[in-house]
Amino acid sequence: MREIVFDTETTGLDPASGDRMVEIGCVELMNRVPTGQTFHAYFNPERDMPAGAEAVHGLSSAFLADKPLFRDTAQALLEFIADSPLVAHNAAFDFGFLNAELSLCEREAVCMSRMIDTVALARKRHPGAKLSLDALCSRYGVDRSHRVKHGALLDAELLAQVYVELTGGRQIGLELAAETSRTDMIAVVSRPRAQRTPRPARPHAASAEELSRHRAFLARMEAPLWSS
Repeated sequence: MREIVFDTETTGLDPASGDRMVEIGCVELMNRVPTGQTFHAYFNPERDMPAGAEAVHGLSSAFLADKPLFRDTAQALLEFIADSPLVAHNAAFDFGFLNAELSLCEREAVCMSRMIDTVALARKRHPGAKLSLDALCSRYGVDRSHRVKHGALLDAELLAQVYVELTGGRQIGLELAAETSRTDMIAVVSRPRAQRTPRPARPHAASAEELSRHRAFLARMEAPLWSS
């Protein structure tokens, strides 16, 4: 099954009040395994960048000034996500901005039925625990040492590892170079056993000396049960 884990960075918290998406990062999973295929883009938001938002993701108005508008990249993004389920952390936020941008360029919204929210999954699995991406990375041993500021693609890559753990888990860092074929498995199972030289039988009967000591020991016992 193909799934897309994604994250966004924005100018603020509410697209209804004029905030815009400035970055999106997507990671492709196939049967819960990252394929290495990603989509990443920055966007010119056509507005200023508030200092509070810039402090979170480090994307300044000057950096974004020469980036494409969302409408210029929308088709490539839609082709990448196709009709796959979309996984995000606090997914309603990211879906809200994605659909707001699609609406501005008069494109159809992404159906909310495709949404998988890792916050909801984590709340169900770990009630009462911290649910931030940083907290979940710590819980599952996902290395986030290179995460200095928020970044859409980096956060999507971290979230992909967390999502795998939330939905069953696998060993962190375990990568299979290639799937073992059924023929190879049969060959391993049916490999002939190595021939071994049988050991000679070990003697188990008591020696004459051991029998003599045993009789002497019994003779010293007073009123044994077996003589009554």
